[in-house]
Amino acid sequence: MDKKFENVIEIDSRELFDEVSAYCDALIDEATANGYLSEQGADNEYVREIGRVGNLCAKYEDAKMLFNYITVHERSPLVRALQEEMFKRDIKQNEIARLIGINETAFSLFMNGKRRLSMSSAKKLYQKLNIDPKLILDYA
Repeated sequence: MDKKFENVIEIDSRELFDEVSAYCDALIDEATANGYLSEQGADNEYVREIGRVGNLCAKYEDAKMLFNYITVHERSPLVRALQEEMFKRDIKQNEIARLIGINETAFSLFMNGKRRLSMSSAKKLYQKLNIDPKLILDYA
């Protein structure tokens, strides 16, 4: 491994940040390809070097970069009711998908507001989970 930026103790410009960040990405790619990151808790020269330059980048980001944070959209009342039911019954999303007879991915898309449920699946929410029919009609 060819170490770079050994004398850098602080990143003070965007240009240097971009160079160090690219170096860190290259190290991660090389270490992954050679199996140096395959063990959890591994301690080797790649892990230590990635940690060192990653910390330099993180400090620069914290001090100098502004980020637009992801906003969380409000869940529909039906999704909230399903989440409450999952909590009460101590069941997972994939279990509800199986219970109402749909693909786990399709159900996940519904729960994330990216897909609507078919009427037959919505009907099973009422039959199997006793979800309020008005919520189902309004939001499925």
